[in-house]
Amino acid sequence: MIQQDFLKVLFLMNVMVKSRIELSVPKKPTADELLQIQKYFDEMPVSEILTGLKFAKSRWIAKDAGTLKVGRKSIIQKEVHSVTVEQAQWRLKNWKMMIANYRRRGYSYPTISRIKKILAEKSEAQQA
Repeated sequence: MIQQDFLKVLFLMNVMVKSRIELSVPKKPTADELLQIQKYFDEMPVSEILTGLKFAKSRWIAKDAGTLKVGRKSIIQKEVHSVTVEQAQWRLKNWKMMIANYRRRGYSYPTISRIKKILAEKSEAQQA
């Protein structure tokens, strides 16, 4: 009997641990916002919540500094908007080196493929 009760307690400890967290926030959250935060903490592991908060903080810092470039289109435009025809041709001739450079910057392969497509269009525009 004691062993069975002990196992029940262990099981309950692994399922849900009640903890209390106090936060200082610049603006008072609404009741709906508090419920939403509570729901996140009830449904998700703390490690996942911390990962999301780390991402949100990095994004907020970039947005606050004015350096946030959201989405693939802005990345592609940043790479190709001022490229001359000669530069586009050179990049296409040295494409393996350009891929390595783009990957070092953290670009995904679909983004790199879209950059290549636009460079090819610019290069062909000169020949036409």
